[in-house]
Amino acid sequence: MSTVNLGDRVKDTITGFAGIATGRADYLTGCTQFCITPPVKEDGTTRDSHWYDEDRIEVVEAGAVKIAVKRPGGPSDPSERAPTR
Repeated sequence: MSTVNLGDRVKDTITGFAGIATGRADYLTGCTQFCITPPVKEDGTTRDSHWYDEDRIEVVEAGAVKIAVKRPGGPSDPSERAPTR
């Protein structure tokens, strides 16, 4: 069971790279990785997110970011789409 949740403020224990856990990937081989998204720079430009193995990540602040997600997500009912040729 993972101790990391999406929305946690986390840090990679090897590099010190820190940010919010914004994505999770579970692989067939059993590896779990989290995407860490750092804050924007002081000038407002964004920084690249990076993926790290779960075992390298420590939680700095649980539940740092919470976003209300409306379900179901994704595309609408396919029958409502415009017909294709």
